[in-house]
Amino acid sequence: MLSIDGSHGEGGGQVLRTSLTLSLVTGKPFRIEKIRAGRKNPGLLRQHLTAVNAAQEISRAEVAGASLGSRELTFAPDKPLAGTYSFAVGTAGSATLVLQTVLPALILATGESAIALEGGTHNPFAPPFDFLAKTFLPLINRMGARVRAELERPGFYPAGGGRFTVRIEPATRLNRIDLVDRGKIVSRRARAIVANLPIKIAERELQVIRRKLSFNSEWLDVEEIRDSRGPGNVVMIEVESQQVCEVFTAFGERGVPAEKVANRAAQEARVYMAAEVAAGQHLADQLMIPMAMSGGGSFTTLPLSRHATTNIEIIKKFLDVEISVEQLDSRACRVDVKGARLA
Repeated sequence: MLSIDGSHGEGGGQVLRTSLTLSLVTGKPFRIEKIRAGRKNPGLLRQHLTAVNAAQEISRAEVAGASLGSRELTFAPDKPLAGTYSFAVGTAGSATLVLQTVLPALILATGESAIALEGGTHNPFAPPFDFLAKTFLPLINRMGARVRAELERPGFYPAGGGRFTVRIEPATRLNRIDLVDRGKIVSRRARAIVANLPIKIAERELQVIRRKLSFNSEWLDVEEIRDSRGPGNVVMIEVESQQVCEVFTAFGERGVPAEKVANRAAQEARVYMAAEVAAGQHLADQLMIPMAMSGGGSFTTLPLSRHATTNIEIIKKFLDVEISVEQLDSRACRVDVKGARLA
């Protein structure tokens, strides 16, 4: 049984989720201690417990320590089964991260799956649904699976209450992809979304995007949501190139001016475009597992985050894989993944 130190590296939920994912796809059991030791409130929170329960359900795993606040967990899976599943976080905790925990196993399962997920869909501490649908899943589909996600209602932090569904047609084998050159940028778009808040907030945010990034007016959209459980605000900038569509987000906060929120997203998009890399910082983190499962791949990205470097170390514990990082210059690097194909 593998032993995982949950305080290692970034010391958050990433260590647990990656361990669960790779345990599912390899069948290797593990024990993790010091779960989320690097966080203000260590141990399993609701979204982490939901991910554990989801992984247990699809694999009939033997689990010990699956309770709120637990800092230790033992997980021993059986073979993951395709099927119809429903997982609810119960808070504004990220439902997208729950999906990403079990998705790799289900895209290799022998049969189609359907999943309904409830919780936070637009959470400042996790990839929003739009990133999942427009950035991550198209790349998974390029590798051979067919995954379709549909947002039924958004769930903003802190109220939650969002819901989306996912249909998965598995791949007989995962294909290698390489994202070294993103190609020409073919479109740009910015959306400012407000839920149960004055629309003027969104309009102010888009004016910042227009000014900071020289976006044309026709590239800017205001979206007003009236059926959200609670208030929410998010700015999303989409940069679509020939090889990948990247989504950059910033979330409104009480007491933070709309202009400051928009500037965060604009700055992140500006850094990405200037670096001329294919994958943004968050996508880089999430590409490593499917590339390791497919036997290899490569991409250019911004300097790796601590999340990403921690992910590399956990992947190597479960898979016989080589992940090398070459610094190209001060603002870009190249990641190469080499290993044995799982399926």
